Amino acid sequence: MMATLFRHGVSKTARILTPQNDILKCYATKAEKRKGLDRKPTPKLNPTAQFIASKGFLRAQREYVPPPDLESSLTQIFKDVLGKSDLNTEIVDLNQKFQLLTACSQKFGHSIPNSLLHQIGTLKEVLTFYATPVNCRTPLDKLRTMELPENLHVQFEYNRWHPETDTKFDGQTAFPESSTIVTGLKYKDKYKGHVQKIRFPQY
Repeated sequence: MMATLFRHGVSKTARILTPQNDILKCYATKAEKRKGLDRKPTPKLNPTAQFIASKGFLRAQREYVPPPDLESSLTQIFKDVLGKSDLNTEIVDLNQKFQLLTACSQKFGHSIPNSLLHQIGTLKEVLTFYATPVNCRTPLDKLRTMELPENLHVQFEYNRWHPETDTKFDGQTAFPESSTIVTGLKYKDKYKGHVQKIRFPQY
């Protein structure tokens, strides 16, 4: 009797934990729909994808400004590689797509990243990509050229305390146990660090 109950419980548990049943648990059954009950819809990945795409404003790419003769240059490349310049033309052959994008990269010095290659299917999409400027400046650098409000001041350079240069209070720091150590290779020569000696109390 116990063995039968054990097999029955295992089969029920395994049936519930299968991926098929686990997915179906997200939807309402017929009995629940007759009662007017409906389960919450499954979460979609669109907001998550948009959030991930909006992050990372500083990527490893160079700035790009579309040239004034962009359309005429692309039209000539389209004719040389594909023999046609209609923007609705689909790029089906992968060899032609490789030759086309290579020619565009050599012409403009700006290549399509691997993450966007699957979105390039027509000549119009190639034109749209090369007509979009790329700005690699950070939001902090953009504030340098913006007209800021009168009550807003942005300090762009670091202000590090050092006893040799800050002699207003006889080299006394407000944080006697904190050192200003510069660890980055980029700013080691630009900003001078200081190791604060900690004086232990005498007992």
